[in-house]
Amino acid sequence: MHVRPEKLAEYYKQKYPLTFAKIPIDKELMERYEKAWNIAKEAAKILKQDFGASKVAVFGSLTDLSAFTLWSDVDLAVWGVPESRFYAAVGAVTGLPSDFQIDVIDATDCRERLTKSIESEGVEL
Repeated sequence: MHVRPEKLAEYYKQKYPLTFAKIPIDKELMERYEKAWNIAKEAAKILKQDFGASKVAVFGSLTDLSAFTLWSDVDLAVWGVPESRFYAAVGAVTGLPSDFQIDVIDATDCRERLTKSIESEGVEL
């Protein structure tokens, strides 16, 4: 039995209406999302200029608006910060005045699976 794609699409829209519903983006959520990106960029600038990071990438919910919530944090992966300065770098960015928890990981010192995920889905700043 062959079903035309249009009929199949209509069937799924009726059977799973929430899947196809256009949900308006909450203004408060959008503002928080933009603030999170701004703080991520500010943190990346500090990590590069003050601590010698060769690369900084955002990963986690901030890279996907559909996964971002009012409670999301800012996850940063960093490359090139000397081991002796890593915790000072973390302190500098986690101490930024912000409504966000900022998490920083050394991308060269984490599980391979996480590193691969960051490299494929992360957004370099």
